[in-house]
Amino acid sequence: MIQPPLLLRSALVAAGLAAGIGAAAQSAPTAAGYPTADRVVFVQACMRDNPNGGHYEMVNKCSCALDTIARQLSFEEFTTMETATNANSIGGERGSYIRDTDELQKLIRKYRGIKADAFKACFVTMVSPR
Repeated sequence: MIQPPLLLRSALVAAGLAAGIGAAAQSAPTAAGYPTADRVVFVQACMRDNPNGGHYEMVNKCSCALDTIARQLSFEEFTTMETATNANSIGGERGSYIRDTDELQKLIRKYRGIKADAFKACFVTMVSPR
């Protein structure tokens, strides 16, 4: 087998590494496994519900709050708890499943406590009790 010249081999190795790095960057999990889109949605909702301060200030405070939550909960736990908390306000018979289930109510209380502690630690003043 004929070996390519050293310079060509180096270029091929570099190209392969660059392609591998690009692929890894696309599939690499974000901080604590929280997808970027979900992080953005949380920060936007936090900023909407707590309009105390300038835009840049609140981006940082709300991002800090999510980072604090992410250190305590896996993304799966966070999704389950936040979904149950949001669904708790569904009226009528459909919402009774959430309101009448003790296990879900415990999850909701735990999530609200974790979120309140994160907001306090990051100086986010709670306006909305979500």
